[in-house]
Amino acid sequence: MNSLKSHFVFNRGQRNGILFLVLLTLGLLSFYHFFEFDTDVVLDVSSLEIIAFQKEMDSLRTTEIESRKPKRYPFNPNFITDFKAYTLGMSPAEFDRLKAFRNKNKWINSTSDFKKVTKVSDSLIAEISPLFKFPEWITNPRPKRKVYTNNFSEKPFAEKIDLNIATETQLQEVSGIGVTLSKRIVDYREKLGGFSKDIQLNSVWGLRRDVIERTLNLFTVKTPKEIVKMNINKVSASDIATIPGVSFDLAKRVWEFVKLREGAVSFSELEKIEGLSKGKLQLIQLYLSVE
Repeated sequence: MNSLKSHFVFNRGQRNGILFLVLLTLGLLSFYHFFEFDTDVVLDVSSLEIIAFQKEMDSLRTTEIESRKPKRYPFNPNFITDFKAYTLGMSPAEFDRLKAFRNKNKWINSTSDFKKVTKVSDSLIAEISPLFKFPEWITNPRPKRKVYTNNFSEKPFAEKIDLNIATETQLQEVSGIGVTLSKRIVDYREKLGGFSKDIQLNSVWGLRRDVIERTLNLFTVKTPKEIVKMNINKVSASDIATIPGVSFDLAKRVWEFVKLREGAVSFSELEKIEGLSKGKLQLIQLYLSVE
């Protein structure tokens, strides 16, 4: 009984504390009961300033998302690799159809050709076809030129004139070669220090293929200039660019192709390089080796 009573016995300080606590509680209850709190929203999200700010943030967010997407560049659909096909969204079966078509030495020359060969869906062709980049002679073919009928039949090698000593007048005997082209051939020959192979005529600007064929019916290289070949596995892009008729851009692609494969063992491998024509490849082989 005495123990229980001791819990209800307080000294003066304790009684004052209890009284203060009771008064504080009553004061807070009265304040809450009589004081009206402002229920207005501090931040008005419908204001013009907030809406404009939100639009700007959305625009920046969209721009950032777009900038993180991998960039897609134009490409020639004839040279699609299996990895490229995968990134474009083509199925293995669609890529196999394209590969089989190209293995027959056939070429895709239009979007309709690509769709017909691969059988890709309309939605996919609509997405990737704007990236297709075909050669200039496909997209903007030149009008057909007049076909010369006064062609000379090909002479035996012994009767042909050496291209390295042919005069401008002699070259003008070929249908399609006038004063301008004959001078251009001689000037290019002097720039090279002499032709090494007939194929170098392909590098003479403005000389059409049919004209070259007629020229080689009468002329050929009999005293070729000796060329010290460079090892393709050791040269730099700058070295390749020194080859007459080879641009630095093409030289860089050839060099990168060889480096990525840690060397080339045959020139046939270079046929996979986009933009490297058969004529350019033959030209490169005059100056490079794969030893």
